Amino acid sequence: MTHIRKLLTGTALATAAIFAQGAFAQGAAQPGAEAPAAVPSAAPTMAPATPHAVTPGQAPAAAGISQPAPQDLSAAQPADPLVQKRNADAEANAEYRSAKKSAKADYSSTKKQAKSQYKSQVKDAKINRKADHQANKSEMMDQMSGQSAQKPGGEASE
Repeated sequence: MTHIRKLLTGTALATAAIFAQGAFAQGAAQPGAEAPAAVPSAAPTMAPATPHAVTPGQAPAAAGISQPAPQDLSAAQPADPLVQKRNADAEANAEYRSAKKSAKADYSSTKKQAKSQYKSQVKDAKINRKADHQANKSEMMDQMSGQSAQKPGGEASE
């Protein structure tokens, strides 16, 4: 529960920072203008009525409503070498984790394949053993029935 709470708190703080940054950039772009009258809030507001009605199965772009262009939110590279090292370490750790995860997936798939192959070999060996046992048994029965056809004296008559 605390992990979810941390994620929600972090998301809320990030959203607030983005809104504050947008308001600051808007104020800086208009140096002669007064402070913005409406500060964006985290609460959703009602959209104004539009002449285009969007049906549930229809995409907003198909209805004539334009979507805002995605923004690149990457920060500039800092000059501090410690921050650069931290970022490089984080990137290397992420790369290592992804490589480790893919290697683990490969290993588990190889292991699963080897296990299924071993099971099929054991199954085939059991079938072969059973067939050999049955063949030996029938051969012994044939030999036993051949001996009973001989005379009790031990030698066959000519």
